[in-house]
Amino acid sequence: MTVFRFDNTWEGLLTAVFEAYARRTFPESLVAERDVLPLFCDEAFTVVTDEAKAARVWKGLERKLSPTVLRCLAACWLAEEPDTPWVMFRFMRKVIDTPRSIETDFGDADVLAFTRMWQRVERERTRLMQFIRFQKAADGTYFAAVEPEKNALPLIVPHFRDRFAGQAWLIYDVGRAYGFYYDRKEVRRVTFDEAGGLPGHLVDGRLDRALMDKDELLFQSLWKAYFKAICIRERMNPRKQRNDMPVRYWKYLTEKQE
Repeated sequence: MTVFRFDNTWEGLLTAVFEAYARRTFPESLVAERDVLPLFCDEAFTVVTDEAKAARVWKGLERKLSPTVLRCLAACWLAEEPDTPWVMFRFMRKVIDTPRSIETDFGDADVLAFTRMWQRVERERTRLMQFIRFQKAADGTYFAAVEPEKNALPLIVPHFRDRFAGQAWLIYDVGRAYGFYYDRKEVRRVTFDEAGGLPGHLVDGRLDRALMDKDELLFQSLWKAYFKAICIRERMNPRKQRNDMPVRYWKYLTEKQE
């Protein structure tokens, strides 16, 4: 068994594709550098990430794939599933090797696996846009905490930058400890120093009352009252509600908080 080890980055994965063709040796497995090699490994090749090589692979894919599927390919990396690199490697290899377009060849196992993985990321992106609840801080910044299953936060930034162009906002991924801050001019990625302990609102997603705008509690109360008023108790379907609104989002939803 031939194994490629790489640094578990997007550029590293593209470099791995380049090295496979340059060496004319295609691995049976891809593993991150920090992971243990599989049993029965005969040869392990360490991929050194090279942005120039990665760019060459990407340009090759641009010639073979439509812009839509290229965007899906980049988004698929954000799935962060154990087999994400391998699924993407196999899909890219098939794209390169097949003379015709395979974008809709769902009878192919590699195309189907890639498509389903991308759909899981897209579903997470949609839910994030649906379930984000901002809280207004005293300085006028709108804060929202999220904890998505997939690393889909970068995919929703354009939506909120366009939708709330006149407001300063911060959307923070609690589980991955990073977020995006918009200052009414540009968006930048932000992280926070944990040396002195993170503020409570970066842990549980709720602003302390001392940090809230003076009218924030009033607006939260009004939203909860509206949510209760439109609820038709005779049509309550908890199972469907959990399917449409996964429980993992509830802790950050104003209408679900006491």
